[in-house]
Amino acid sequence: MSDSSAYGKKIWTESYARGVPRHVDYQDILISQYLEQSAKAFPHNSALIFQGYAMTFTQLNDTVCRFATALKKFGIKKGDRVAILLPNVIPCVVAYYATLKIGGIVVFNNPLYADRELEPQFTDSGVKCLITLDLLADRMVKLRKKTDISTIVYTSICDYLSFGKRLFFPLLAKKNGLTKDVGPAPNLYKFQDVIAKYAPDTSQADVTMDDVAMYQYTGGTTGASKGVMLSHRNISYQVQQLEAWFPEFVKGQETMLGALPFFHVFGMSTSMNYAIKMGWRNVLVPKPQSDPLLEAISKFKVSFAPMVPTMYIGMLDHPNMGKIDLSSIRACFSGSAPLPLDVINTFQKKTSSIIVEGFGLTECTPVTHINPFQGKRVVGSIGLPISDTVCKIVDLEDHTRQMPIGESGELLIKGPQVMKGYLNQPNATAKTITEDGFLCSGDIAQMDENGYFYIVDRIKDIIISGGYNVYPRDIDEVLFEHPNILEACAIGIPHPKRGEAVKAFVILKEGETMTEKDVIDYCGTKLAKYKLPVAVEFRNELPKSNVGKILRKELRAEEQNKESPFSVNF
Repeated sequence: MSDSSAYGKKIWTESYARGVPRHVDYQDILISQYLEQSAKAFPHNSALIFQGYAMTFTQLNDTVCRFATALKKFGIKKGDRVAILLPNVIPCVVAYYATLKIGGIVVFNNPLYADRELEPQFTDSGVKCLITLDLLADRMVKLRKKTDISTIVYTSICDYLSFGKRLFFPLLAKKNGLTKDVGPAPNLYKFQDVIAKYAPDTSQADVTMDDVAMYQYTGGTTGASKGVMLSHRNISYQVQQLEAWFPEFVKGQETMLGALPFFHVFGMSTSMNYAIKMGWRNVLVPKPQSDPLLEAISKFKVSFAPMVPTMYIGMLDHPNMGKIDLSSIRACFSGSAPLPLDVINTFQKKTSSIIVEGFGLTECTPVTHINPFQGKRVVGSIGLPISDTVCKIVDLEDHTRQMPIGESGELLIKGPQVMKGYLNQPNATAKTITEDGFLCSGDIAQMDENGYFYIVDRIKDIIISGGYNVYPRDIDEVLFEHPNILEACAIGIPHPKRGEAVKAFVILKEGETMTEKDVIDYCGTKLAKYKLPVAVEFRNELPKSNVGKILRKELRAEEQNKESPFSVNF
């Protein structure tokens, strides 16, 4: 039975910019084959730039093929899991493409995570090989005893440096704690030693487009970590969708800003894979703060820049912003959180760029909506469903009832970028993907008469802080472990630079005392920095349901009625 509703008619396609197709003529090409194509088409173009060191597409492809040989020598076969625990450095890209080339499954992990956060991801995914940083290597050698990891390869930020930095930077890096010596251990190898040892293997493993390519860990409404299974089709078609949405940009002629973390699916698709597919050079920024961002954009004339709101805000707040030439930027893609109107207008005016806001989910590889680049951009809207993406707004209780234009409900999404499901969690998969293939986003949204979508609220308790997903339950569990704490609950509160930050509500055990600093410092020993509370409120009781469950939503409502201590005028 055909759907004659506004959603069924895909009214949003009438608002597409000129040249953007409703349907993409997809090519069944693996991500690793995109690199091979670009190496043939643009052999001498720089593919990656790190700290002034430039690696051409030919060199990148050769390095990938050498690491592919190494992985095979380590016993990694088709379907085996390889974890990559790295910031945006050249070996991160190499390990990703080499793993996919031999038919392995990539498991991206956040290098900011504590061991207690990494261990369940390693064990759930069954990782056999880990690629990490020298700063983390000794820790990972100890941690692997609790996992199935047999081989560890480590790199250093000093492995790839320009000639000018090669002599002095390593000494400075060690002094500042940016690199360290690693103790000997079995099956522990240096990345550059491995690359030098093995000859390139150019063969492509026999994988299909529907085989799983990677597990990307995320969280659900409960905060439990889930491995999102993304297929080769998901990640390949997503890049083709991005190429179709920006037809103005030509292969081999742009410079990408590689500031979004590649270990997050947003950076992986919109920066790393997109740039490889298009034959663009990618300027890697492992620590995306205002100084290195401004330097990268101005020095290397970046023209395409996917970023999150904290990056825009940080650059605008920089004292040298007005003195630096950022006119090379043509397009900026912003996601993960709403970008304030004043920030959009100020940044566009200072750079002459165009910022398009979008939306996505890890389960959708991740992009589902983008505002038109050459067309009507609606402030406050996440934009239009991209090519071949079908969306509808449904009743929160009855998903068979579609909501009229302008009314709120849950956003459901269907398209070639939607995941295969959650690893080892068939029940969670069944709850998230409907029988007819729609993914339940968990977000409350609206669609207007022109097909533009708006996120109204979150069904989930997720906190998005500086572009990172923070799950309150992670903080709750850490707080509960403290011997002085009786009960605790974490929520998100507004923050001028991060979008949201964590606030913890704590009930102490009778006779015990703690300060706000004590609580935050304790969390710092257990959690990544971006998950740490910025405020702690001590209470005698917390709001609870009839069955004793702490009502997080009531705490959020109370905070919304207060004037945020972080409120500022942009």
